[in-house]
Amino acid sequence: MSASSSDAHHRAAAERGPVRLAVVTVSDSRTAETDVNGRFLHEAAEAAGHVVAAYRVIRDEPAEVEAALDEAAGAAQVAVFNGGTGIARRDTTYDALSRRLEKTLPGFGELFRMLSWEQVGAAAMLSRATAGVYRGCVVFSVPGSPAAVRLAWERLIAPELEHLAWELVR
Repeated sequence: MSASSSDAHHRAAAERGPVRLAVVTVSDSRTAETDVNGRFLHEAAEAAGHVVAAYRVIRDEPAEVEAALDEAAGAAQVAVFNGGTGIARRDTTYDALSRRLEKTLPGFGELFRMLSWEQVGAAAMLSRATAGVYRGCVVFSVPGSPAAVRLAWERLIAPELEHLAWELVR
């Protein structure tokens, strides 16, 4: 089997139905009613045939981030955290998540910043977007701007969603 047909076979095996997602918005100012990122992710996931199994809006407090991570890992195959990835004093999401990830996916942050460069230029370096695995759940952490959430979902997360979920159980 050639490399390309092996890849096609691998990807076909990954398409095994809807993926269960957790969406966590990290914000000191947004609520469920004003959470445009949560709404976008919910609608985009459902439009692609997936299920949002858990949703929360939390403050950018390490204990809240860790509790949301535990909840997400218990409910979903993939969790998307949005917000708290910058370098401001209140941005603690990256710190809380990175302490708990069992495996990291450094390529996600690298690709996210590369793609962000096209939109925001050198400001892309301020993002501490990251991804990894925690208790059998793939965790993504992206900036909280709507453009960043859309970029991460459309260009990186959605195209690999089924494949990621399949890789966790093979």
